[in-house]
Amino acid sequence: MNIGVNSGINSTKIKTLYALGFNSLRRVLTYRLGVKFGFNPVKKLQADIQLGDFFRMPDEPFYSELTCNTQWQQQQTYFGWKVKNTSVLPNWHKSVLTDTEVEQFNRNWWEISDFDSKLGDIKGVWEASRFDWLLCFAQQTAQGDQQALNKLNSWLNDWSVKSPPYKGVNWKCGQEASIRVVHIAMAAIILKQYNNPSAPLLSFIKAHLKRILPTIAYAVGQDNNHGTSEAAALFIGGSWLLASNDPEGKTFYKKGLYWLENRAKSLIEDDGSFSQYSTTYHRVMLDTYSMVEIWRNELSLPEFSVKLYNKLSAATNWLYQMTQFETGDVPNLGANDGAKLLPLTQTDYRDFRPSVQLASALFLNQCAWQGEGDWNLTLKWLGVSVPKSKPLKQTGFHFPQGGYFGLRVANSAFVLLNYPKFKFRPSQCDALHVDFWQDGKNILRDGGTFSYNAGEQYINYYGGSQSHNTVQFDNREQMPRLSRFLLGDWLRAKDIFYDIEQNTCQAAYTDNLGSTHTRAISLLDHCLRVEDDISGFNQCAILRWRLSPGNWQIKGNVVFNGMHALTIKTDIDIVRLELLVGKESRYYYQESEIPVLEVEVTQSGKIITEYQY
Repeated sequence: MNIGVNSGINSTKIKTLYALGFNSLRRVLTYRLGVKFGFNPVKKLQADIQLGDFFRMPDEPFYSELTCNTQWQQQQTYFGWKVKNTSVLPNWHKSVLTDTEVEQFNRNWWEISDFDSKLGDIKGVWEASRFDWLLCFAQQTAQGDQQALNKLNSWLNDWSVKSPPYKGVNWKCGQEASIRVVHIAMAAIILKQYNNPSAPLLSFIKAHLKRILPTIAYAVGQDNNHGTSEAAALFIGGSWLLASNDPEGKTFYKKGLYWLENRAKSLIEDDGSFSQYSTTYHRVMLDTYSMVEIWRNELSLPEFSVKLYNKLSAATNWLYQMTQFETGDVPNLGANDGAKLLPLTQTDYRDFRPSVQLASALFLNQCAWQGEGDWNLTLKWLGVSVPKSKPLKQTGFHFPQGGYFGLRVANSAFVLLNYPKFKFRPSQCDALHVDFWQDGKNILRDGGTFSYNAGEQYINYYGGSQSHNTVQFDNREQMPRLSRFLLGDWLRAKDIFYDIEQNTCQAAYTDNLGSTHTRAISLLDHCLRVEDDISGFNQCAILRWRLSPGNWQIKGNVVFNGMHALTIKTDIDIVRLELLVGKESRYYYQESEIPVLEVEVTQSGKIITEYQY
């Protein structure tokens, strides 16, 4: 993602630029000017990828007792849901989302636009080149499948021929290049071939590191997982080259080590919250550091700092507390770009348990969940011992640095309230959104993201207030959108309160036009109570409840579906209480309908919602 600002100068944009931080802006500007005027060396890079056998058949099969991820055996699986019933080579320059092929795919990567209206969402092209299939084929190869090895080497060679350095869209993003590096390293661990890598594999790694290094400052300037991903690739790839007697690896390794430490220190809060305010991107960051730690152990490299491990321990607990044990699902919080690294299991895209279990073993030396389950498969495939110690415990929580409350009742009901505490740029207008769960099922839900390049109407809807369980004032957004990835007038929370004994919490904000929303919630046995105090608006305020799919009906001020009932009480007149058809996107580029209750008022006052479950 890019940090972009529309033309013209006003106070909102100036304040937003200031909030982004001088160092981040300097890195982004320096990168762009460097590429444009040629003083960044990235335009002068040259590299060759040798063809041949990247990997070889193990002397004898192993891991025969483990289940493989078969999502790429007779089909191609993208974004966790989109299936193409073919096992032939992917077209590396064709979007799996729109079936549109890249024009002039041999152009220099810096000459290609991020957003091409003809191509549509560029992530549709990038997805096959993240090499999920490589891990699937490596698993089968480890169990003695010669055909899988042939396929693995054939696909790697085909990719290398059709995506030569540094031509085409698959070289455009340093993070995409980094994901290939870390996935190929994990395949080498699965096949136990990291100690004696082939010449084609080393040339592949080196070509990628040469692409990543000159633009790492730009990745860091984004203050997101681009920096962590690219640092991981430099660390892993650089140490691999060094261990293979290539002295050039030292520069890559040292740079990666520095930025891994720096990004953890800067982007992960002491309470475990991550800079992107997103469960999906939190998983990407945590999986990245998990792969780094596995690699460090395998090569017997020095340990990282205590501070880094403390940050990763907190980040692991953060994601664990968000994850529903029964399903592995999490609130669809913040931006969701369909990313799932390290796909070594056949679990659903929305099942976060394998990632949390791996990070718990590595950074907490505890299990998130006991017993046998798919959540242990990733550990076993990568040679990580399953801890024997007492498992973690899910509790109510307050993560004040990220702005999250969590309330629980007897482990069967969970409610999340996120409030605006923006040290980094927010991606969605979701202040005071409530996400409610029962027995692992999402009852009151977040709309998601859908796509970064499907049109302005999608960005506005999914990134806006109407895609969240919150209040919208005067039919405008909580924060004005300045560009595709940038909001202005960042909200600041106030009146923050948390009482773990009473299972209640509260937060409030006043926006740039003086509208105020105070939300207090309490979770009791069989009842979620939400109290909204609203004031300072001109025409109207709309409270939305995005309900789980079902046959919902309205009778008076009660909405019910035969099992649950939601009741609205107010001290002011309701001008409209209506069930509408809304949209949600639980998987990237996938859209479905859900019922949405809208409660509209025109006066300041209090609205109480009681959800009986």
